[in-house]
Amino acid sequence: MVLDPHRWLELRRFRGLYESGAMSQRQVAKETGLNRRTVAKYLSGQVPAAPPQREPNGRPRRRAVDEVAPLIDAMLRSEILLKGAVIHERLVQEYGITINYQRIKLYLQEARPRIAEELGISPGELAGLHRRFEVVPGAQAQVDWGDEGKILAHVGIPKVYSFHMTLSYSRDPFCCFTTSQDLATFFDCHRQAFAHFGGVPMSIVYDRTKTVVRRHVAPGEAVPLHPEAVAFAGHYDFDIDVLAAYRPQGKGRVERQVGIVRDHVLAGRAFSSIEEMNAAFAAWVPVRRSKVHATHGEVIGHRAERDHMAFRPLPKTPYVVAQRHLRHVGKDCMVAFDANLYSVPARKVRPRQLVEIRATKSQVILHSTISDASGQTLLAVHPRAVGRGARIVDESHWDGLPTGAGRRTTTGDGPPPPRRDQPLGPEAGSLQALLNRAAVAHVEVGRRPLSVYDELTGTRPFTSNITKKEAR
Repeated sequence: MVLDPHRWLELRRFRGLYESGAMSQRQVAKETGLNRRTVAKYLSGQVPAAPPQREPNGRPRRRAVDEVAPLIDAMLRSEILLKGAVIHERLVQEYGITINYQRIKLYLQEARPRIAEELGISPGELAGLHRRFEVVPGAQAQVDWGDEGKILAHVGIPKVYSFHMTLSYSRDPFCCFTTSQDLATFFDCHRQAFAHFGGVPMSIVYDRTKTVVRRHVAPGEAVPLHPEAVAFAGHYDFDIDVLAAYRPQGKGRVERQVGIVRDHVLAGRAFSSIEEMNAAFAAWVPVRRSKVHATHGEVIGHRAERDHMAFRPLPKTPYVVAQRHLRHVGKDCMVAFDANLYSVPARKVRPRQLVEIRATKSQVILHSTISDASGQTLLAVHPRAVGRGARIVDESHWDGLPTGAGRRTTTGDGPPPPRRDQPLGPEAGSLQALLNRAAVAHVEVGRRPLSVYDELTGTRPFTSNITKKEAR
């Protein structure tokens, strides 16, 4: 029996599931609508790797991909793991060849093992498989960010992020929600996670985020770490483990946790604040810990207890990470930082003076770059603004600056009007103030003919006394 090509392509979709044990032959037969014996024959490899295709005259049918096969083989020889989407894109853009992407995918399934054998590449390298690792209790945690989008846009918060830390041994989760991914927020989330777990793991796995890695380097080179990340890890006594480039499988446990939290905590719910979102996660944690994990087959909470007992203790004093920036003081005694304005004392600064900003997750601390007579540099401490466009002002910082309270006006005739800061009396109200304004508006103005001004300036008037008759 020869299968129709369309049926053959449909059957190929289930070969991987069958070989991995995810589906049985009976299930594949039910999904494809084929006889179970036919499915067994094709899945067991008793037939050729592809359905025979022949022209009406009996000759093998030529495929469209055969014309570009030499080009594809050349690309695979230069990079054996080159993706099919990239190959299709280059064929279209560089060679002007229009071919269906699915045909290239099917050809790569046959061509990639053949080219790999020519190059002497082992099947393990070709498949892109990775080694599964297991750790002892307390040995490792994994960290990742999640982008939750505009979940709080209705209350004026444009974007929300989720910070996740998952213990590799037990899969015990931690999550908190923030409005920023900056350095201070990143490590403040670490402190919250350590308090949640009651200790510090021996190592933490990161991808190459800019809050951990100072700059990106080529694969195989040593990764330079951010100085604040090194100081933070030294204070809490854990090792920083940065993944190799293009190897996201190294922190798959925390990446899986990002999706689980979205499904079980956020999906189908409305929130009005970050605090409500954090409370929702805290309420879900006991439910998660009561589940049996599909991989290690134990209750997550029971395994988490062994994880927590192996942790290193928290230090007595927390390490506060601060961003440091230099900014100029404006003429209004305000300093701009992160799209917000913060006041500084007028008596201690001058316009365009450079000040240092030390920003934590909750505070903005302003220091002078030059110490005063007592050796102090601190200028002001403000709570950190949420969002953008805020003005955080301490009114005492403006002491000594003009207020404009002494400004007055007069018409020059008669007694001066009452000062604005002078009370009109208990019997006078808003009506009396309006009457005073009306009286000022009715002051008489002197009227003089224009000839008076001509005589004063010595100029001749524009009119003449000559009659029309004399002019003739």
